[in-house]
This record gives sequence, structure tokens and C-alpha cells, in this order.
Amino acid sequence: MKDGFIKVAAATPKIKVADPFYNAERVIEQIDEATKKGAKIIVFPELVLTGYTCNDLFLQDRLLDATMQALQKLVEHSKDSDVISFVGLPVEHNGKLYNCAAAIQSGQIIAMIPKCYMPNYGEFYEQRYFASGLDFKTPTTIKLPGMHFFYDEDFEDDDDDAEELFEDDNYEFVEFGKVIIDLSPSIKGLKVACEICEDLWVPNPPSTGYAMNGATLIVNLSASNDIVGKDSYRRELVKSTSGRLVAGYVYASAGEGESTQDIVFGGHNIIAENGTILAEQTLFENGITYADIDIQRICHERRKMNTFTVEGSEPDAYSYEDAEIKVTDTKLSRTFPARPFVPSNPLEREKRCEQILSIQAMGLKKRLEHTGCKTAVIGVSGGLDSTLALLVTVRAFDYLKLDRKGIIAVTMPCFGTTDRTYQNACNLAKSLGATLKEVDIKASVTQHFKDIGQDINTHDVTYENGQARERTQVLMDIANKMNGMVIGTGDLSELALGWATYNGDHMSMYGVNVGVPKTLVRHLVKYYADECCDDKTAKKGDKKVREILLDVLDTPVSPELLPPTDGQISQETESIVGPYELHDFFLYYMLRWGFSKEKIRRIAYLTFADKKAAGEASAKAAGKTGAKASSADAEDVSYYDKKTIDKWLDTFCRRFFSQQFKRSCLPDGPKVGSVAVSPRGDLRMPSDASAALWM
Repeated sequence: MKDGFIKVAAATPKIKVADPFYNAERVIEQIDEATKKGAKIIVFPELVLTGYTCNDLFLQDRLLDATMQALQKLVEHSKDSDVISFVGLPVEHNGKLYNCAAAIQSGQIIAMIPKCYMPNYGEFYEQRYFASGLDFKTPTTIKLPGMHFFYDEDFEDDDDDAEELFEDDNYEFVEFGKVIIDLSPSIKGLKVACEICEDLWVPNPPSTGYAMNGATLIVNLSASNDIVGKDSYRRELVKSTSGRLVAGYVYASAGEGESTQDIVFGGHNIIAENGTILAEQTLFENGITYADIDIQRICHERRKMNTFTVEGSEPDAYSYEDAEIKVTDTKLSRTFPARPFVPSNPLEREKRCEQILSIQAMGLKKRLEHTGCKTAVIGVSGGLDSTLALLVTVRAFDYLKLDRKGIIAVTMPCFGTTDRTYQNACNLAKSLGATLKEVDIKASVTQHFKDIGQDINTHDVTYENGQARERTQVLMDIANKMNGMVIGTGDLSELALGWATYNGDHMSMYGVNVGVPKTLVRHLVKYYADECCDDKTAKKGDKKVREILLDVLDTPVSPELLPPTDGQISQETESIVGPYELHDFFLYYMLRWGFSKEKIRRIAYLTFADKKAAGEASAKAAGKTGAKASSADAEDVSYYDKKTIDKWLDTFCRRFFSQQFKRSCLPDGPKVGSVAVSPRGDLRMPSDASAALWM
């Protein structure tokens, strides 16, 4: 529960219709089971104490009286527990019957929430029995017959009116209506509200008002029967509602045990968070579904969205009840994708790659049109980033129906260039139909070193950056000469780390890769190789392009600024700044969700430091999206010990803050995903901000 997490459960017991005592025992069993698993909020189906399908039995006093006695058993059972259980039951008040959810904790009923919308169509006939909670414009206090709650000994000291309220021993008084349970003292920002079944399906559900009045977690007690295709609609409804409200949503539905006289219930439990399904119960299998809701993440998103306001809300129509739960460091059951920028489902990944390539190319297309440039100048090194930039430029030229000869691919060999990368750069440019131009910069860099008094045998930062800046000068001057535009190749991960030479490869006239993290660059190149050069549709020369791209993918990431060893790359980027897999993980959770360093470390340990957990996470992530979890999916996750994670997380935080000055003067380039570092858009950060809190 630390770091804003709270474990929730949606539980569907196997009940007996019209047997509240039996049903209460089954509810207690599942409360105990879920409590052992660390759940702090447990949601049961609509009318679970009686069964939803009682029909005219709801009009019998015997059933209603027995339900109150069964509820008392649940209250007594909760006496020593901080777990909040939402239990469905019929409640009589002022001669009317209401379909309610009782929120039970620590020997008390915190609130009784009535259902607002009573379906009376198709197989539903609720208006025959139940009145609408909409009758209560504002929350009120009602008395429940035959109840006894367990209050703290000092309760009366906290309320001057307590003695008067509870003078009749035959009743207990409960807050009734639109109630938001405020658990902020335990978990910052956690406020829980409840709606019941049909309330979710109407045009303006109660959850909208709850969210606008601060609720971050919505629970729904439901008895939604199953017909063909309804589960898909229900799933999308819960998912989209959680996204629209920027909230967690726990949906518990009736299952086996309800009457099958005319309809069947599938026990479809769903837990969602801000537009993502976290967990889901298999249809027709009663059970308990668990998930860890991240309240901190929800609050961060709401702060970020200035359109998420309380305008038009009705604060007087809601009651706020304070409650606390014991904060413990429970074991997380939710998983975190090792590569959050890369979908694990192959079909979804292919779709994402196609969209990104199109966004990049359309961005460049517009810039070429606006400037009237028919020439693009790009430095090609045989590495991943320049390869992707070249592929994007080719697509942009094709969109504009421009001759690819107008793409000037410039290779600039120097001290660190290997034969492998040189040949790949040259062959790829030729195979794609671009104009290849070679400018050997060894002599000019050597002369430059003489001019500034740099020892050519001293392989320091000046030695490396001198080459990078010379290459940028060559590209800029060629662009001037040919009335063209220099296309930048640097990616999002490099910008986050500041792994770019200031006014060297840091600079261009349009950076097509600025929104693409390194882990995704690899998949974009692979997608191009597999899809655009497919054997069935390949044009002449495309198979050669595919071969080159696959070899580029197999080449270690390197700036190639130090002399090679025995003809092989001697300088591997990830051995210097750390694995991009880790850095992209850190980057996503820091910028997208505002996680603290401690929270990022915790989930990184969970994702990378436990080999078994990491493998299961990959398989689970693939399975969630409908793909079969192949061994390749599971093996795709790397494993790092905790010491290694700590080392590179420190490196990320230090470099992220110290290198902001490079990001403050970035060239234009397209945003392609939810994380970007443009100083004109997503990351308006001072270049001299202190990193102390993150170190």
C-alpha cells in the first residue's frame, strides 16, 4: 500500500437465493480469503445477501428481517478489521425498499449507498420492488432496525449529539445517499465512491459526479446477466469509464448461485485503472479478482489535466465520511511491462510501429512542403538511429512524390568507423535509392586538433566531440549548398540522458526521432524490415534492404568515436551510460506518471531483479492482449540485480537533471507518444534545477 498502491478485490461467492444467512457466511469466507491476500477494499455483487433474482420475495418481511440479521453478522465480523467491504442488500426506509450497498469497516457501517437507476426493460423489473436513490437530493441519516455497531469507547466524546442519536437501542443510524469515503489520511488522494449496476449504463452515471467531487476509486456492485456479446460491451464500458473519469474502477458481478429461471449470470468481475484493464475474472467461474490500484498515478494524471475540474458539480449533494486503513507494504500483484513504450502483443506492436512511422514521416513532409525543400541531408553511420531517420525520410519523400535522389545520405568515416557500419550505411543508402555522398573527415579533424592544441592520442571528450561537431558542420554546409534541410537522428532516450554532443549531433533542422525512445527504435527498424520488405510484396532490391536492416539491428549501439579494436567496435554506449532498457523504464515512469525515485526503484526490482517474476510478467502482458505468450516473449525480458538497477537509476537521475540545457534548445521534431521532452511542449524544465531530491 505504500507508494500510493492499494490492493482491491472484486468477489463473487456462490450464493443461495433468498438465504441471507448462508450468503453472509460465503461473503465472510471471501472477505477472510481476500484479507489474507492483502486486499483493503473488497466489492461484492448487487443484492448478494439475498440474491438478485428473488423477485416478489423482496416484498416479504421475513426476507428483509433476515437480511438485517445477516448484515449484523458481517458488521460483527469486521469489528477488528480495517478492510472496507461493499455488500449489496435490500434496505427498507420510510415504507420504501432500496437496492443498496453497505460499506462496512471496523464494526460499523460507514455508509449506505442506494441505487439510482432502476431498469424496467427486457429481463429487468426492478421498479416493481425498489425506489430510486435519486429521491434523496442530498445525503441523509436513516435508522436501521435491529442493528448494533461497535464504536470506539471514546466515540461519544467526539460527538456532542451522539447520546441523543443512539438513545434507542433498537436502531443504528447510518449515512444514506451519495457518500464519498475519504481515506486520504491513509493513502493520499484515496476517496472511494459507489454506484450500483445500471447506474453505470446510463448517459450521466453517478460516478461522473463522484469523480468531479474528488472520488479517485469507484466501486460497482452489479448483477449483470450474460447474453452473447454482452461481456465485450461490459468490459469496454468499465474500461472507458475509468479512463474518462481518470479513476480506478472495481466492478463485481453476480455469478453462479443466482436463479437461472430465465437468465444466467457469469460473475464477470473487472478491475480497471484510467482506461486500462488490470484484472478480469473468467466468465462463469465464481471467484475473487485482485489488482493493485495506483492512486498516486491517478492523482498525478488529474493534476496534469487542467480540463479535469469540478465545474458544474454539486458539492452540497455529497457527504464525505472519513475512514482509515492501516498502511502496510503489501506484496504487489500487479506487473509492470519491462518495455512500457513497446506493446507486447505482436499485432498491437505492428500497428503502433506503422502509426509512429507515419507520424514521423508526416511531420517531415509538412516541414519540407513549408520550406520548399526538395533536398534532405542526413548523416548515415550504419547505426540504428540514422537508419530509422533515413527510412522515415524515404517515406516522407514518397508521400510528396519526390525523387529519392533528393535524399543526400552522407557517410563521414573517421577514427572510430568500422568496416561493418560503413558498408551498411553505404549499401542501405544505395538500396533505398538515395544519393550517397562520402566525406572523410579524418584530415579536417586532425587539422582542427592541431589548431586547438589537442593531442590526437588523448582520447578524451574533446577527441570525441570534435568529430561529432565536424560531422554536423559538414551536414549543415552541404544543406546550405544544395538548398536542403539537415534531418536529425537523435532519439528520445539519448535526449533524456543528454547523450549527444552539444551543437554536434544534438543539432539539426528537423529531428524526426526526438519522440522515439531507443527500445522502440529497434522495433521500428525491425518492423520496416519484416513488413515493408515482405517476401510476398517486396519490390526489386527490397530483400537487400531487409538483409542490411537485420545486420544493423545486430550491431552494438555505439557512437564510434574511439578507434576500433581489431576492426571491431570498441565503444559500446550501454556499457558507458547503462542499458537503454532500464533507462527507458525509468524515463517512462518518471515523466509519464511522476513517480518518485523510490517508487521507480521498487517497481524496477519487481520487473527486472526477479527472473521468475519478470518472465511471468512478460507472459502475462502478452496474454492480456490476446496474444499467446511464447517463450520468446518471456525471454525478451532482461534481468538485472538490485545493485545494477540502483547504479543506473542514479546515473539516469544525475544525467537527466544535469543535461537539461541540451533539451532546452532542441530543434523541432514530432511528438509520437505520451512522453516527450520538447521545451515547447511536454517538458518545460529549468536547465539549472537541483537534482538533490532525486539523488
